[in-house]
Amino acid sequence: PAEGSGRALVRSPSAIKQMLLDWTKAMTKEYENVEITNFSSSWNNGMAFCALIHHFYPESFDFSSLDPKKRRYNFTLAFDTAEKYADIAPLLDVEDMVKMQKPDWKCVFTYVQSFYRKLNSHERNKTITGGE
Repeated sequence: PAEGSGRALVRSPSAIKQMLLDWTKAMTKEYENVEITNFSSSWNNGMAFCALIHHFYPESFDFSSLDPKKRRYNFTLAFDTAEKYADIAPLLDVEDMVKMQKPDWKCVFTYVQSFYRKLNSHERNKTITGGE
């Protein structure tokens, strides 16, 4: 049947996961205290979320003033900023995230996907891929 026709668009779940991981790494590579290697422990102090939203909205807060130890503050800041500036629904609960050293990767992944959907066409995404 029509199997081979849209092959370039058909991505395996692992390929989508890797693409999203690569995207978050690219968007946050210039940030201190942020090293994204997975969708679980890399996100456990809120810094990666802060870096991701700050990359697109650098005027929204001062990233350099953040402390990785202030996890509740970081999660709250990131989720509130994402909702206010990018209209990204807060799919994760701050209290749940504070309790976990290793957040459920599926929950983080789903939330990060919503960042990607909202921000992939953002002008600050283009500069990374050589648009300037």
